Amino acid sequence: MRTRVRFAPSPTGYLHIGGVRTALFNWLWARKTGGVFVLRIEDTDRERSTEESVRVILESLKWLGLAWDEGPEVGGSHGPYTQMDRLSVYAEYAETLIRERKAYRCYCTKEELDAQRSALKARDPKATFKYPGTCRDRKSEPGLPFVVRFRAPETGSLTYVDRVFGEVTTPNAAQQDFVLLRSDGVPLYNFGAVVDDIAMDITLVSRGRDHMVNTPPQILLYEALGRRPPEFAHLPMMLAPNGEKLSKRHGAVSVGQYRDQGYAPSAVLNYLARFGWSHGDQEVFSIDELVAAFDWEHCNKGDGKFDAKKFLAIDHEHLKSDRLMPTEEYVRRTLPFLAGRGFAGLEAERVSPAIPMIRERATTFADAADRLDFVFRDPPSVDPEAAKKFLSAENAPTLRDLASVLEKVEPWTAHAIEAAVVAWLGNTGLSIKEVAQPARVALTGRTASPGLFDVIAVLGRERANARLRGAADETRRSTEGREDGNT
Repeated sequence: MRTRVRFAPSPTGYLHIGGVRTALFNWLWARKTGGVFVLRIEDTDRERSTEESVRVILESLKWLGLAWDEGPEVGGSHGPYTQMDRLSVYAEYAETLIRERKAYRCYCTKEELDAQRSALKARDPKATFKYPGTCRDRKSEPGLPFVVRFRAPETGSLTYVDRVFGEVTTPNAAQQDFVLLRSDGVPLYNFGAVVDDIAMDITLVSRGRDHMVNTPPQILLYEALGRRPPEFAHLPMMLAPNGEKLSKRHGAVSVGQYRDQGYAPSAVLNYLARFGWSHGDQEVFSIDELVAAFDWEHCNKGDGKFDAKKFLAIDHEHLKSDRLMPTEEYVRRTLPFLAGRGFAGLEAERVSPAIPMIRERATTFADAADRLDFVFRDPPSVDPEAAKKFLSAENAPTLRDLASVLEKVEPWTAHAIEAAVVAWLGNTGLSIKEVAQPARVALTGRTASPGLFDVIAVLGRERANARLRGAADETRRSTEGREDGNT
């Protein structure tokens, strides 16, 4: 049978990177096996589910490049792919279970159940309430509101083999007659997931380890419905550095935040793939390499702690590599961050020549845009402390002389510029140290920048000389102003 896997997020907020890791592992398995990756929206939490959250989920998956084969906006033969559009399907399955006495209508009110919980608490404060099966044999009472409960087995045990954790056995006594449908016809998680996975022919369910508690009741439902359960592969949890569940208070956890901070989608997927899965000592992967190497046998059982520094390091490796991040894509992804700095409308052809001089150090596309700021801002933003230290009156003649040297350089390349400057220094007795920092501040406004000769080459002869002479003139005007002020 062809592999069919699914990602079924609840649209109640942003798309958590832990959820993306689940989506990724399913997507990788579908791509490796030539299978189908289904996107299903589980929107039964009516109080918190929003259309805006659905939009965020779809946009985040698109940005990451995790294209789904069936689901919202794509369609498919197993739809609809939103749970609130499938209520009639759940009702039909529930009626089948009731008819076969594998489920029943429960008329217990919330007040009655709360009273039973309180009575149990009074007798044993540590006890956990378990529905006592009050309505198991109660006759149908038309007109009264009810929920549908599953008639769970009370003896024996259930065993399944997890693709990550191996054989797992749970005593049936640990189950209770759990609710399948609420009184409004909306399914609870376990019932909705099972019905949808049956209807959509899902062959493997991969999700976080925290869902292992849901697997036994779901398998009981499959058996009650006369269906073979899919395979299961539960993934280790993504924890915060302090061991808690990773959440907003620990920093960026949504896909949108990493997109807005300038991370590469391929790097996000690379880091998440390595979180809970290994392939020898290899840390950095292209998407094609991940697809080729992925398997369930090398998924870890132990939970891991999120490492923001390692995440950034992986992003840096992707941005440095032309193999992982071709220059054309690098430029395309940097342009929005340049636009955010006031450089809207820049053409890729103008940005592309400047990329090689910053990509070895830029850790994100936002960082790249910051490092490129001086290239497109005329005049550059000058650090006052840098100007005070290096753009002094005594350095003004040197800046003008350097501009004169650059006037004669041919061809206009970093190599030819370096050769001309080195020859000039040899004739004047100046050291590169005496020239480089004043020139760097004049050209970029900063004391730290890419290589000086690369900077000059990228700026071009006219703009480089204008900045050198402009800084020299500004130094003279500043000096004259101070002298006038002291008169």
